[in-house]
Amino acid sequence: MPSRTKTAMFGSAFFTCLCSFVVICVVLATQHWMSSEVRFLGTNSSTTVSLIYGLFSGTCAQSIDAGLQLSTKTFTVADNLSNTTAKSMITAIIVILVLSLLSSLLSSGFTCTNTVSNPYQTFLGPIGVYTWNSLCGIFTLTAMILFPVSIEENSLSVKLAQGCFAFLQTHVKSEHTYGYSYWIMLLVIFLNIVSITIIYFYDHARYSKKKEQERPIENAPKDVILF
Repeated sequence: MPSRTKTAMFGSAFFTCLCSFVVICVVLATQHWMSSEVRFLGTNSSTTVSLIYGLFSGTCAQSIDAGLQLSTKTFTVADNLSNTTAKSMITAIIVILVLSLLSSLLSSGFTCTNTVSNPYQTFLGPIGVYTWNSLCGIFTLTAMILFPVSIEENSLSVKLAQGCFAFLQTHVKSEHTYGYSYWIMLLVIFLNIVSITIIYFYDHARYSKKKEQERPIENAPKDVILF
């Protein structure tokens, strides 16, 4: 059976890993990654399209000459993107987040195993926790980088607006605001760092105690008589 210290430390790490898993689920499930105001110039009027979307779906609304407000439409991101590069980028972000989710799940499993038992295999101990938490953080950070790249390089909001309203003509300007679905990925990275830190302190304390128990014989008490 594991010691109380190990149970407490790995139990705390298990909680942070589980929170990370839940947050990634929220990131994938919610569609508030981006809010955009995209302005187009037509022959006789200007049009502004307001978009709120995520990786899978979103909503768009159109206003003409800042006066006439048309009804809000719901759209699917994949269906509104005719550009293969933009669609591939969104697919890549989804795949990376799924890998991050699996890494977080494996990290939760490893910390839970160490909370209730003492696995003999080295990788099932702290090394495994370091590995899966690091991968989870790297995958999440990669997704955070790729999404803005897709917005800027592929003009994602413009293409989605044109997919909603086919008659839009010349794009004038765009204004973007990242939503909570995007920013809470920072919480995932923070939770992974906390998990690694907790296990590092446990592993360092255990190593120090082991070294202390293996002190050289010259450090033994001088009054010991050897026969």
